[in-house]
Amino acid sequence: MERQLISHLAHRDHPIAAPVSGAQVTRLLRRARLPEGARILDLGCGEAAWTLRALALYEDATADGVDISADALKAAEGHAEVQGVWERVRLHERPAADFPVAERYDLVICVGATHAFGGLGPTVERVRRYLRPNGLALVGEGFWECAPTPEALARLGAGPSEYFDLPGTVAAAESAGFDTVYAYTSDLSEWDDYEWSWTGTLLRWANENPGPDAEAVRAAALEHRAMWLHGYRGVLGFVTLLLQRTG
Repeated sequence: MERQLISHLAHRDHPIAAPVSGAQVTRLLRRARLPEGARILDLGCGEAAWTLRALALYEDATADGVDISADALKAAEGHAEVQGVWERVRLHERPAADFPVAERYDLVICVGATHAFGGLGPTVERVRRYLRPNGLALVGEGFWECAPTPEALARLGAGPSEYFDLPGTVAAAESAGFDTVYAYTSDLSEWDDYEWSWTGTLLRWANENPGPDAEAVRAAALEHRAMWLHGYRGVLGFVTLLLQRTG
């Protein structure tokens, strides 16, 4: 089974697709205080959970969502129709890094998708190009809660420089021409909810859909769970930065 489809299945019960609770997503979006008729761009939107929640909060806003997963975008389209906002969102199946800078937005969202641009630094540099003067960005990124152990690094297949600590993460984001006007640091319970949902949803699917695909899905779930429980749990944090474009 393709990795994208496995990821789509894994997020079925946690469509936010990041270790952030629904209440905190709403809180962050309210904190943005978007202007009337706001334009929103979600890079690596998945099922567009952040975008659809923003459209529910800001009833005259419109949005673009970009993702490479056809399955996730199909689900996003269905959710948008159910919520009655399908006329206010356009979905684009393409790599986020290839989405053209054709217009300016009031809010750009990129949560848990900085890998699409090659890391935090290139992400915030690209995000800035989409924003109007004083525009806002919500960027969600991992950071080292504490110094990673060799075992954690081995499990993640990462080096110590894969992430910064929290001060370094803020500094890296601001270096592209932003001020951090708010931020939310996810707690351990949000991480646990996200990871148990990710792995448990896959295992349940594998049990209920026996066959060759089930074995691939089960293997992915168990590999991920071991990487989390025996590697980065309590080591890797997650912060969602509300950034304002400066200059």
